[in-house]
Amino acid sequence: MSDNQSWNSSGSEEDIEPNRGEEPGHLVGIVDLSGVLSKWTNYIHGWQDRWVVLKNNTLSYYKSQDETEYGCRGSLCLSKAVITPHEFDECRLDISVNDSVWYLRAQDPEHRLQWIDSIELHRADSGYGSESSLRRHGSMLSLTSATSGYSATSTSSFKKGHSLREKLAEMETFRDILCRQVDTLQKYFDGCADAVSKDELQRDKIVEDDEDDFPNTRTDGEFLHNNNGSKEKLFQSLSPKGINGIDFKGEAITFKATTAGILATLSHCIDLMVKREDSWQKRLDKEMEKRRRIEEGYKSALNELKKKSHFGGPDYEEGPNSLINEDEFFDAVEAALDRQDKIEEQSQTEKTRIQRSSPVPPADVYSCAGSHRFSDKVEEMVQNHMTYSLQDVGGDANWQLVVEEGEMKVYRREVEENGIVLDPLKATHSVKGVTGHEVCHYFWDTAYRNDWETTIENFNVVESLSDNAAIVYQTHKRVWPASQRDVLYLSAMRKILANNENDPDTWLVCNFSVDHDDAQPSSRCVRAKINIAMICQTLVSPPEGDKEISRDNILCKITYVANVNPGGWAPASVLRAVAKREYPKFLKRFTSYVQEKTAGKAILF
Repeated sequence: MSDNQSWNSSGSEEDIEPNRGEEPGHLVGIVDLSGVLSKWTNYIHGWQDRWVVLKNNTLSYYKSQDETEYGCRGSLCLSKAVITPHEFDECRLDISVNDSVWYLRAQDPEHRLQWIDSIELHRADSGYGSESSLRRHGSMLSLTSATSGYSATSTSSFKKGHSLREKLAEMETFRDILCRQVDTLQKYFDGCADAVSKDELQRDKIVEDDEDDFPNTRTDGEFLHNNNGSKEKLFQSLSPKGINGIDFKGEAITFKATTAGILATLSHCIDLMVKREDSWQKRLDKEMEKRRRIEEGYKSALNELKKKSHFGGPDYEEGPNSLINEDEFFDAVEAALDRQDKIEEQSQTEKTRIQRSSPVPPADVYSCAGSHRFSDKVEEMVQNHMTYSLQDVGGDANWQLVVEEGEMKVYRREVEENGIVLDPLKATHSVKGVTGHEVCHYFWDTAYRNDWETTIENFNVVESLSDNAAIVYQTHKRVWPASQRDVLYLSAMRKILANNENDPDTWLVCNFSVDHDDAQPSSRCVRAKINIAMICQTLVSPPEGDKEISRDNILCKITYVANVNPGGWAPASVLRAVAKREYPKFLKRFTSYVQEKTAGKAILF
């Protein structure tokens, strides 16, 4: 076999060329798929419907089907994608490529299975490891690898070994000489074989003639047998120089010297490689250790990156199967609340408040419950608060003092039902310079709500029942990872006349949850249930002499009670910590706002 001889691959030319009638790169038998899937956007907007298209091993999404001609909003190549059906949600599938993850939800489990099967088919028929790819590229690769197999061992590994490189060059020279010698000797052996064959054929013919007792002559006129029966020389002696002029002895000596040179050079190469084996092994060990450290650093960085990039995903939000633990949940909520406080402080320092002046109805308007379909319910709530909410915190009520700041005290009674924290809270406070009517007015009137309430995202009055009662729907700002909350409640303001002329009248605002056809619960928010009361009494100290009563002579005693069922799956420790932190801040913020609004104005009893 010569040096440039090559091996044939098992495939034919048809294996290399694509099938006729088939476009290059087209996936045969793979069906494209498109439709609407819900995609997790972020923790503010949650799940949103998107038009998703699966085509040419690429998954793309658009905001809607009408926007497909304007370009996709994102795409994933599925060659290295990992498709993970969710463990608990039967309609959800997660698709990840490196640190990019798409959270998708189908309409039902059947649609999810259809999408998963289609995506897997596209993945299976893409890349160089697939059947279609091998059909297009396999034969050419086999042919290339076969023809290059003879020279697979290159000298690139020994570029730094000068002596070894020289010896390898010598071996190349010896190989060329040896190949030429083999060709020469092969020609000599072929000539010898042909000559022997001709002589054997001639000898067989002479033997046959000798048996017939006839003299025979060769073509050159030389007798082979005479009349006396004596035999002459039958064959001429074969000389090595007589066949094609080849010096067999010289070629044999040269062949022996060449093979000896090759063996000596190989021995020298082996000696060099053995001597350098230790240094190569040390370098290899050092490189392997370096690679191990780099891989560990890469894995650590990748885990941190995944943790940060996916921390806002749906698996980490509030829920029964949340991946976030209680401590991380608390830290995230506290950090979000701190950010909201900082934003609120900046807005308060930069914003100039717009002075609103809304007419205050006369006090007689608030003396009755009003005539509407919730009148009886309002009356019942008012009586309950007047009976129980004003009771002392001592005795058997099991109230625990959790916060005390000056005149303000906050109490809590721990109550849980089905794992949900329902702790009633009660706060008492005394505020100078304002009346109970003024405090309840600013607490009840929605025109001032955004001035002092910083936790509300938006609200609207669903229905006005009377001059002193309305049904209000409001959504609160989301504090990630907790789900967003909304609440629908009836808010009523009442004036309760004192039974004894020496006792002060009582002003009360009660907010309690109700149902309404125009504000049904939605999957976007968790509907909380509330029963809250702001109860105020005004104490007046007589002025000196004939002076008129001023704001320095009035004091408002406030009792604030709150019974809240937050719903959802937030940890109990987090809910209690947030309540302990936020309720005192809310009460101080609100009473300061009332003092600011009433300063310099006529007293409203």
